[in-house]
Amino acid sequence: MIQAKNIEKKYGKLEVLRGVDLSIENAEIVSIVGASGAGKSTLLQILGTLDKDYSGELIIGEINVRKLSDKKLSAFRNKNIGFIFQFHQLLPEFTALENICIPAWIAGVSKKEAEKKAMEYLEVLGISSRAHHKPSELSGGEQQRAAVARALINNPSVIFADEPSGNLDSVNANELHQLFIKLREQFHQSYVIVTHNKELAAMADRKLEMKDGKFIK
Repeated sequence: MIQAKNIEKKYGKLEVLRGVDLSIENAEIVSIVGASGAGKSTLLQILGTLDKDYSGELIIGEINVRKLSDKKLSAFRNKNIGFIFQFHQLLPEFTALENICIPAWIAGVSKKEAEKKAMEYLEVLGISSRAHHKPSELSGGEQQRAAVARALINNPSVIFADEPSGNLDSVNANELHQLFIKLREQFHQSYVIVTHNKELAAMADRKLEMKDGKFIK
């Protein structure tokens, strides 16, 4: 699903990533751990095509994303990649349902079809009764589940999650971790998860540790 070769990233003279190689299979869950400043989130931004200022090669689903124009890259990202962040990034003026639909609307899906699909994910995630509530009316766990549904709405090939349970209490965090396993089995996406949570890291098929901008054995 993902082939990253010799990924290097600098901010001026500061080397943030130093020749990272990474291969991720279809429907594989990979966790990336390491101290703050090790380069984990920077790598995730690059793998998710959000940061293009780096050297190296990145192939996602047989597509060399470095060769895509900005417009084609945006369309590729919208269709093939889902994101889950620590602070869910839901838009406060929209309901949970509307927030989930936004990536589908951007992709050109009709309002009716997008809402039907969003409700199906809300059912799977156990928060369909909260569909018409705004983020301020949802609990932290409900907000994060809405963010997960938004990441899934376009049936992406890979989900990138950056500290997805970092803002949740232990009960909601554990529920979210179990949810990732369930969703992978149901929808067969690959997951790349940056986390400081030892329980979540241990649940992955593979746990990789970063230090000083590269993976360590």
